[in-house]
Amino acid sequence: MFFRMVRGTFSRQWKKMLMIAVTVALGASIATAMLNVMLDVGDKINAELKTYGSNITVVPQSEAVISKLYDVENDDSQTEYISEDSLGELLTIFWANNITDFAPVNDTKVTLNGDEITLIGTWFDHRLEFVKKGTTYQRDTGIANLRSWWDIVEGEWIDEQKLTGDNYAMVGALLSKEKNIKVGDVITVKGEKGKEKLTVAGIFDSGDDDDECIFTTLAAEQRLTGLGDFVKKIEVSAITSPDDELAVKAARNPSLLSGDEYDLWYCTAYVSSICFQIQEAIPEASASAVRQIADSEGKILEKTQLLMTLITFMSLLGATLGISNLVTSGVMERSSELALLKAVGATNGQITLLVLTEITITSIIGAAAGYFMGYAFAQIIGQSVFSSSIDMNGMVAFIVVVLVLAVTFAGSIPAIRMLLRLRPSEVLHGGH
Repeated sequence: MFFRMVRGTFSRQWKKMLMIAVTVALGASIATAMLNVMLDVGDKINAELKTYGSNITVVPQSEAVISKLYDVENDDSQTEYISEDSLGELLTIFWANNITDFAPVNDTKVTLNGDEITLIGTWFDHRLEFVKKGTTYQRDTGIANLRSWWDIVEGEWIDEQKLTGDNYAMVGALLSKEKNIKVGDVITVKGEKGKEKLTVAGIFDSGDDDDECIFTTLAAEQRLTGLGDFVKKIEVSAITSPDDELAVKAARNPSLLSGDEYDLWYCTAYVSSICFQIQEAIPEASASAVRQIADSEGKILEKTQLLMTLITFMSLLGATLGISNLVTSGVMERSSELALLKAVGATNGQITLLVLTEITITSIIGAAAGYFMGYAFAQIIGQSVFSSSIDMNGMVAFIVVVLVLAVTFAGSIPAIRMLLRLRPSEVLHGGH
């Protein structure tokens, strides 16, 4: 009898139930999309920010201030340079897979046509092979990814894996215009230890001071300066987790952490733990975070997640108000039917259960449709904002069901209160 009455309600008030299902579906779809994006947005934002440069700088200990951060005392073992051979150690640390790109950066002053300019030696698209304890590590890395925002005005990036020799250069747009340098030209630069003839492979526009510089291969720069197989600085781009209280505490001094805190910090991709591991792998170097980028990651993530939360809350609030109006109007339309049920002996609890069952079934149908709509919305957001898909988290389905049920019951409260006040004698006899 109970389910027959439920079925009868759906057949008689199908338009009203359809409107409730659509209202729930819209709220559930927005909640699904926002929750999935919010849970996946951390890595997406980190990956997006990595396209705007490195967030870790590695320099010789003698030039670093990070020794104070980790309470490392100066000693005679400190050097002014980092061995080029040690760069492969970056591939061996615990968080090596989070290091997306890195490149050595050596800057020096050279003479071009009688004028002093800055020349930078680095890796462009470099194949690094490193062997340690019988294990071979390989990685393609260089500034082609670290400087992905550069606009290549003419020519192309230097591809070290395809070009023969290392006497190539990329010239900044301002310097190119000033010196009338074009792709294919051979320029002669004079350094401390000699001259190099460099073939211009590309002209770039960086939008900063690099536009007045020449970028060449690391080997060519090392010959000009007589530096040998050493580098002055390493720029590292790594995917990191936003700093929290533990990360701040560890950044002051990891030795002050308890055993459990240390293990958690060390095994979490905080920028400070990655810096610490780099310093462990390359003892003559010190690593520090580029704070403008590292801090921005956490702030942008927090604000983005707050925005997603507010959108989810507002969508569910709107769904609650919509359900409330629809259920209340439905109860008013059925007041004679419900009053008759009371008159023949149905209790308030039984009638309330009948109405809630009808609304719950409708809401579950709407929630199922909304979940799949939300999946589509999430992918649209992912492709349009991050140019990648959004991973669907199984926990979101459970959260959405709980939220939909909460919204449904909250929206039904006014109707339930009306039901409890319903008097059969007044309704059936047309009283007020």
